[in-house]
Amino acid sequence: MERALSKLGLASRGETRKWILAGRLKVNGRTINDPLYQVIPEKDKFALDEKILRGDPWRTIMLYKPRGVVTTKSDERGRKTVFDLLPQELKNLHPVGRLDMATTGLLLLTNDTKLSAYLTDPAHAVPRTYVVTVRGMFTNEKVERALHGILDSGELLKPSKLILRKASNKESHLVVELTEGKNRELRRLFMSLGNEITQLKRVAFGDLTLDNHMRPGDFRYLTKEDISRLSS
Repeated sequence: MERALSKLGLASRGETRKWILAGRLKVNGRTINDPLYQVIPEKDKFALDEKILRGDPWRTIMLYKPRGVVTTKSDERGRKTVFDLLPQELKNLHPVGRLDMATTGLLLLTNDTKLSAYLTDPAHAVPRTYVVTVRGMFTNEKVERALHGILDSGELLKPSKLILRKASNKESHLVVELTEGKNRELRRLFMSLGNEITQLKRVAFGDLTLDNHMRPGDFRYLTKEDISRLSS
């Protein structure tokens, strides 16, 4: 319940808990006393003191995440976040997955919890495509090893696709596709193979690609057609 209202932009988690404990909040006409009560944000109707709460319209944006910002709403270390790049009316969105501080490229943010759940569910295997630069020579043998999977800290790191574009003793360039969102998966994968990532950029999420005209820090609203391509 707390998480749902927060993502809908209706109230903070703290506010929601206070309303529930005070008996002020109803879901579908029923007074709720449990802050952990399960709801369906897209379908259920919420009322505070008998007044209907109306959330913001569904919004999803594509952000070209720059290097050096973190994918979080606030940072205890005071670092710049992706929300510092957005106008006030988009502060209630939440990221669909994360990109680490050094990674750039396509980041989706939305208040559509159903869409977010679909895109992040491993069962749907929605691909994410990255352009990767690593230090040193990356060989075809390493490509095969990566595609068979590398075990790291008890997790199998295995891209769904890996294409070696260019290799030299100085650096190598690859295109990699993932269908799961393990923590720092690509950085761990390439480090296990002896090649440190120096540049990492997400260029596609599903069939949606990063717009060529966008610069780091730019964003745009997704259209119904874009959403259809993501969730089909």
